[in-house]
Amino acid sequence: MRVLGIETSCDETAAAVYDGEAGLLAHEVYSQVELHAAYGGVVPELASRDHLRKLLPLLKKVLDEAGGRIDGIACTSGPGLVGALLVGAAVGRSLAYAWRVPCIGVHHMEGHLLAPLLEEAPPAFPFVALLVSGGHTLLALVRGVGRYEILGSSVDDAAGEAFDKTAKLLGLGYPGGPQLARLAERGRPGVFQFPRPMTDRPGLDFSFSGLKTAVVVALRGRALDVETCADAALAFEEAVVDTLVIKAWRAVEATGVESLVIAGGVGANRRLRARMLAMGERYGVRVVYPRAEFCTDNAAMIALLGHLRLAAGQRDDLSIRARARWPMTELEPPGPVAIV
Repeated sequence: MRVLGIETSCDETAAAVYDGEAGLLAHEVYSQVELHAAYGGVVPELASRDHLRKLLPLLKKVLDEAGGRIDGIACTSGPGLVGALLVGAAVGRSLAYAWRVPCIGVHHMEGHLLAPLLEEAPPAFPFVALLVSGGHTLLALVRGVGRYEILGSSVDDAAGEAFDKTAKLLGLGYPGGPQLARLAERGRPGVFQFPRPMTDRPGLDFSFSGLKTAVVVALRGRALDVETCADAALAFEEAVVDTLVIKAWRAVEATGVESLVIAGGVGANRRLRARMLAMGERYGVRVVYPRAEFCTDNAAMIALLGHLRLAAGQRDDLSIRARARWPMTELEPPGPVAIV
C-alpha cells in the first residue's frame, strides 16, 4: 500500500509518500521559521495562511518524485493549531474523494513515537519512548501501534517550552531552543547551578516551569552580557538533560525493556543524545533516535503511521476533523474497518 502523508499541525508544511514494500519514496518539509521570527513565536493565523500557499506545490513535488499510484491518504488531525490542521485535513479529504481512496486522520504525537520505524534497523516492540517536543514531554511504554501506556508526562511546561521561554529571557530569537543550545556551547561549567525538577522523589512526571523561574532569579540584577548568558544557557541545558536522562532510565529499569527511543524536536539536542547513548552503553540498552530530519515535524512519520493503520483496515469517513487537544490515552490499536 502506498500512502500520501500530509502534516500541517503547526509551523511546518510537509508532504511525503510511503510505500509498504519500498519504504519512504519522497518527502518534503517547508519551515515557517522566518515568517514567525519577527513575532517571537508562532502566529496561528499566519501559519494557516502559509500552509494554504505552500501545501499544494509541496504535494505536487512529492507526487512527481514518488510516481505511480496513491492507495490511501493520511493527514494530521491533532493535536495542534486548529486552523493549520484544517488546511491539511481539507486537502487530504478532498484528494481522497477525488481519487476514490481511503483517508485517515492520525495523531501527531503517535507519529513522533513511531518515527524510528522509518530507519533501516527499527526498534522491536516493546520499547520505552521519551517524547520531547515544543509542547509535549512524556514517557510511554510502546507495545505496538496504538498500544501505549503513558508512564509520565509534564505537569506544566514541556521541555521544549522551557527551552524557548528561557531563550527569550536570554534575549535570543525564535526558535529559541536551537539558539540556546548553540549559545550553551560557549558556556563555562559550574558558574550557575539549577535544580533537576522532581528527580528527588519517585515517579516519572516532569515539571520545567520552576527551572525557568530559577533562571530568572539567578540572573536578577546581573548584566546580561554574552558570557553570562552563555553560562546560564549551559547550566539550564545541563539541568534539562539531566532530568530527562534520570527519568528515562527510571522508566527503562521499571519496565525491563531492551530499547529506548528518543523522539520529538528536542531529541535533536546533541547534549541529550550524547548522554543517552552513554547511558545505553553503560547499561546494555539500545538507544534509538530518528535521524535529525525526522525529529522535528515532518510528513514521513504521518505517511508511515497512516500506512500502518490503513493497511490494518482502519478508515475514516470524509468529514473534515481537527482537534487542538487529543490525549494519547484515547488512541486504540487498529482493528477491523470501522468507518467506510
